[in-house]
Amino acid sequence: MSSYENYSEASQCYDATRIPGGVEIIIGCLAQGEIPLGKQRLLDAGCGTGNYSMALLPQVGRISAVDLNEGMLARAREKLELECNRHNRERIDFHHASIDSLPFEDAIFDGIMVNQVLHHLELAADADYPVYRRVFAEFARVLKPGGAVVVNTCSHEQLRHGFWYYHLIPDETVCMCDRHAPLDVLRSVMQDIGITYQQCFVPLDAMMQGEAYFNPRGPLDKSWRDGDSMWSTVSDKTIDAVCTHLNQLERAKELENYFLKHDARRKHIGQFSFLYGRRKSSAKKLSADYAD
Repeated sequence: MSSYENYSEASQCYDATRIPGGVEIIIGCLAQGEIPLGKQRLLDAGCGTGNYSMALLPQVGRISAVDLNEGMLARAREKLELECNRHNRERIDFHHASIDSLPFEDAIFDGIMVNQVLHHLELAADADYPVYRRVFAEFARVLKPGGAVVVNTCSHEQLRHGFWYYHLIPDETVCMCDRHAPLDVLRSVMQDIGITYQQCFVPLDAMMQGEAYFNPRGPLDKSWRDGDSMWSTVSDKTIDAVCTHLNQLERAKELENYFLKHDARRKHIGQFSFLYGRRKSSAKKLSADYAD
């Protein structure tokens, strides 16, 4: 799926610095449906290494995990088989597919979660975001009427000020903002496709990298950088310059204060946002209007 990150390679150490933040928000959104949570079938669209599937599997009836990258999907399957008991493993299935062409029948899911995936889509130079529209049309197609969609993404403000190290790579941060549709655009796309927007949630106390985020020496370590796809867009020359700068700060005993200064706004805006919507009864027809 990603046009800039080699996830076949990154999947090997991805979990070292990535955690499923905001799981309680997803559960809360799904629980508002008419079907009891424990009986719901959930689609994990762009499942990556399966962190969110693993967290949600004990809560729902069944999960279908989809990813286009075979390395990430293999890691998800391996991890679920290793860490889940047999009963849980039998309630999850894995599919190698793109989220804009899902291998499922119409109206079979009670909920869909898509976590930090949309910015990896191939974006056309079109203000109408046709790729997003195709994806949400597929979501509307496979959702039951009234089914939930929970989208985990970043606002532009969060990208600029929610990660203490992004100011070290300003050009790449601008490009990443371009890859993230503004939240109001996503809300509009959802509405147009037939998914009624409900609410936006921002978990202020959740970090994508968990405790690893608070390591001011983190960017010096490739395995740490591999937990954030932003670094895959950074040239070796720029990474060398970043490492030199951080090493200089550490020698001057200024690195900790540097981290605290640039992390200050994150506490007030968070790192990511959850958009929650529910499929209208007419969404299936709208979905067909956007099919290729």
